[in-house]
Amino acid sequence: MGYQQEIQPPLRTIMTPGPVEADPRVLRAMSTPVVGQFDPAFTSIMNETMELLRRIFQTENEWAFPVDGTSRSGIEAVLASAIHPGDRVLVPIYGRFGYLLTEIAERYGAEIHTLEKEWGTVFSPQEVIEEMDRVQPDIVAMVHGETSTGCIQPLKEIGHACRARGIYIVVDAVATIGGVPVKTDEWCLDAVIGGTQKCFSVPSGMAPLTYNDRLERRFQARKKVERGIATEADKQPEAPMIRSNYFDLSQLQDYWGPRRLNHHTEATSMVYALHEGARLIVNEGLEARFARHRYHEEALMAGLQAMGLSLFVEGETKLPVVTCINVPEGIDADEVRKMLLGQFGIEIASSFGPLHGKIWRIGSMGYSCRKENVLAVLGALESVLLYAGAPVNPGTSQQAALSFYMQEEDTKAAAEV
Repeated sequence: MGYQQEIQPPLRTIMTPGPVEADPRVLRAMSTPVVGQFDPAFTSIMNETMELLRRIFQTENEWAFPVDGTSRSGIEAVLASAIHPGDRVLVPIYGRFGYLLTEIAERYGAEIHTLEKEWGTVFSPQEVIEEMDRVQPDIVAMVHGETSTGCIQPLKEIGHACRARGIYIVVDAVATIGGVPVKTDEWCLDAVIGGTQKCFSVPSGMAPLTYNDRLERRFQARKKVERGIATEADKQPEAPMIRSNYFDLSQLQDYWGPRRLNHHTEATSMVYALHEGARLIVNEGLEARFARHRYHEEALMAGLQAMGLSLFVEGETKLPVVTCINVPEGIDADEVRKMLLGQFGIEIASSFGPLHGKIWRIGSMGYSCRKENVLAVLGALESVLLYAGAPVNPGTSQQAALSFYMQEEDTKAAAEV
C-alpha cells in the first residue's frame, strides 16, 4: 500500500516558549537549492552567517557558528569541550534547565556543585559570587532566561566576577538571544549558547554559539584531529582528548574556519534558515527588536490582568519573551490547553515538575510576537476560561490590549507630527 498524499500539517498560532512560528522568509530560504558543503557559494554563506551571529551575540569573538542539532546540542558541545574530568562546575539552579546543565556536565566527569533557588525567583549576583568564592569552581554554568518559570537572571556582575577570579562562565541564552539583550563581551561571558526555535523564528535544528579566545585555548589543549584527515603538522593533544567527537568544538572550528577541514556533512538548508533568521534580526536592529518584544509583552500582560488572571512572575526578574500565568483554582490546566488547540488552533504551554498544572506559559518570541497573535490568544483564552467556569472578567482582555495598542499608536503618531 502506497502513501499517496503529502503531509498537510494544520495551521496553528503558536504562542509557546518554543518552538515558535517560523518566519515565512525563513521557510522560503529553506526551499532554495542545495549546494555542496564546500562550494564557494556555500562557504560564503557560512562566513556571512558567522558575521551575523557576532552582531547578535554582541561580540568581537572570532568564533560564532552553529552546532547541527537542537539547542541542547550547543550546550553539550561547549560543556563537552570545556570540562576536563574532575573539574569543579558550579550550577546555580532556578528552574528546569539549570538541572539540564548539571545532567550534561556530570556525564563529562565534572564534580558538580549546585546552588538552588525557589522556582519563580532568581539569584542576586552576590549570592552566586559568594558561592563561587566558597566552591572555587573551574566553570560556572548558568541559564540566562529560564523558560520553565519565566524568569531572567542578571549576569553582568557574575560575569565580571568570574573574569576577575579566572573562572570560565558558560551561559545558556537559548530563550533570550535575538529577543532580549545578551551582551557577551560587555558582561565578560566566555561562551554563550542560543537556539533557533525561539526568538530566531527558525525551525529547531541548530544551536548558534560563540566563545572567546580564553575558552578556545582550553579546547585547543585537548584537540585531536581525526585519523584519515590529520596531517603531519597536527599534534596529538597535551591532555586527554575531548570525549565527544561530534561535539568537539576544536574540530568544528576547523570546519567553520578557513581550513575547511571536513568534520560532518553540513545541514545546508538549516544554514540557509539560520542565515535568513539572523539577517532579519540584524536588519530589524537589535534595540528595535528588543523594544518590539517588550511592547507586545506589555499588551499581553494588560489583557491577562484585565481578565482577572494573576502573573506568576512580575517586575525586573520577569523574562520579557515568556509570560507565566497562575491557573485559577479549580481549573484543569491541561484541559484548557487542549480546548485552545482544538477549538481555536492556538497553542500555549504548561510547565514542568512542581509547576506542572499550576501555571500556563505564553511565549511572545520572534515571528510569533505580533499584535494579531496577542489579541487572538487573549480572546481565545478568555472564551475557554468562561466556558470552564473560571472567575474571569468577560469582554475585557482584548479591550485592554487594544487600548494599550491604540494609545501607543496615538503617541507615536503625535511624536511624528
